Amino acid sequence: MGTHRSYAVFGLGRYGKAVAKELVSNGAEVIAVDMDEEIVNSAAGEIPYCKCADVTDIEVLKRLGIANVDVAVIAMATNLEASVMAAMLCKEIGVKTVIAKCASEMNCKILSKVGADRVVLPESESGIRLAKNLLSSGFVDIIELSKDVSMIELEVRPEWEGKNLIELNLRKKYSINIVAVIEDGQVSANIDPEKPLKKSMRLIVMANLAKLGKLR
Repeated sequence: MGTHRSYAVFGLGRYGKAVAKELVSNGAEVIAVDMDEEIVNSAAGEIPYCKCADVTDIEVLKRLGIANVDVAVIAMATNLEASVMAAMLCKEIGVKTVIAKCASEMNCKILSKVGADRVVLPESESGIRLAKNLLSSGFVDIIELSKDVSMIELEVRPEWEGKNLIELNLRKKYSINIVAVIEDGQVSANIDPEKPLKKSMRLIVMANLAKLGKLR
């Protein structure tokens, strides 16, 4: 699993709590923060490092060590002002990846403008799915086709660059089936197995969930 990365989750409503719990259950280091002490107390039993704090205060974020996390998930969609401030401050103190949950398409645009690296509409992506995506290091996205099979958009790894699919034999090594290649924004299902892979490419693959650990 990709649990070597550390995470901060701001907002412990249903969505934020689902993200934090899924990350914690997979052994990830998580700092969970909410401004409501009652919510924090109720979540503390399931999320070990849970704090009541104002995430719109840069000094508070620094004291909590947020500058040291790899990914911050801002799950405060009902409070756009707080979400905007949190996103801006996270980027200011050096958080590499900021993901913000949005209440609307317009809010998504605003949060993207102020520094969020990725925006999420909860009706299109559940908290558990987001957490699984984050834990799957190198996976750009996960679409669960069934309880056993997922379709994944996979980055081309450095050790794969310059090699073709015949040489790599990914199906045998990782039990995955490549269904399409994304290059220059174009998706092609007509795959040339002898074409060398480039860093800029993405591979769309189908994989058995039980065997995804081979790719992590």
